[in-house]
Amino acid sequence: MPARHPLPRLWLMTDERQSDGLFEALERLPPAKAGIVFRHYGLPEAERHSLFDEVRMFARRRQIMLLLAGAAGMARAWGADGSHGRGSGEGFRSAPVHDLTEIRAAERDGAAMLFLSPVFSTRSHPGARPLGPARFNFLARRTRLPVIALGGMNAMRARRLGEAHGWAGIDAWA
Repeated sequence: MPARHPLPRLWLMTDERQSDGLFEALERLPPAKAGIVFRHYGLPEAERHSLFDEVRMFARRRQIMLLLAGAAGMARAWGADGSHGRGSGEGFRSAPVHDLTEIRAAERDGAAMLFLSPVFSTRSHPGARPLGPARFNFLARRTRLPVIALGGMNAMRARRLGEAHGWAGIDAWA
C-alpha cells in the first residue's frame, strides 16, 4: 500500500446490484479516507475491466484506495492498489474471512487486512448466519491484522464493534 494512503476505515464493496447507482455510492465516500473493493464478478472480463478503469480514475482523483477482487497478478496489471481474495500473491492483499480457521489461513497466506463477515443479516447473503457483535469482537481479537466489519453494516452498527478497524458496505452507501 502506498505510504500516502493510511489504511482506510470506510469501505465500499461494489456489486452488480448497484448498477447505475455505483457512481452515486462512490461520491458518498470521503476523499482520502475510504477504500473500494471492486468486485462485479458477473460481468464479462472486458466489460469488468472497462468499468474498473472508470472506478480507478474516480479513486485516483479522490485519493481513495482501490482493491480488485481477484488474483494479485490481475490487480497489478489493471493498476489496482492491491487485491482482495483468498490465496497468496504479491502486493497488498485483503482476504474475506468468516471464522477463526479462515483467519488463520489468511494470515498464513500473507493477507494484510481481513474483511470479517457477515456481522449482521444482509441482503447480499440472505441465508447466512450472522456473527453478531460479540462473536465479531471475539474473532477480531484473535488476529493482529486490521479487521474490517462486513455484512449489514452502517456507521451506527459499527460503533458496537470495538475491535473493528473499520467497516464496509454495499447498501449502506446507496
